[in-house]
Amino acid sequence: MSAINFQQLVDRQYAPLYRFALSLAKSEADAADLTQQTFFLWASKGHQLRDRSKAKAKAWLFTTLYREFLGRRRREVRFPKVVLDDVREEEMSISPNVNAFDSATVLQALREVEEPFGAPLTLFYLEQFSYREIAQVLDVPIGTVMSRLSRGKALLRQRLLSKEETPGNKVVAFQSDRREEAHG
Repeated sequence: MSAINFQQLVDRQYAPLYRFALSLAKSEADAADLTQQTFFLWASKGHQLRDRSKAKAKAWLFTTLYREFLGRRRREVRFPKVVLDDVREEEMSISPNVNAFDSATVLQALREVEEPFGAPLTLFYLEQFSYREIAQVLDVPIGTVMSRLSRGKALLRQRLLSKEETPGNKVVAFQSDRREEAHG
């Protein structure tokens, strides 16, 4: 792959990959590392891909990022990090409002959803992937994708119900079932 084609790929896919990595890693630094590692792997191994069309390259990048995340997660389980948190519980409370939330609250709640459900939710709602594309990226059957999306939405609703509205935030309507029919 030429340097120009690689740069075009990075320019086109960096933001969506970073958003996906952020939804998985829940840390900007870790998300940036995952995204950078994914492009490094593409630069090292991307030439081995038989079909290098835009769609195949995109799927390869998202799949690779997801697998890198899983590998890091396995290492963290085996060798846990100790993090000290100075924030008090009462400083983080937000009042409930089921029908409308600001985007930061929704994204934070999405980051708190357990990993097997967070990845499909992010790919479906933030990246507009179809069920088939999500199944390909996560390397699971399409039925598993649909199940994880359903359970993930329920978990996300629970997270949002447990939050309180913060004064001064912009409010965005939360419509969970709007795009299911278009992608299914």
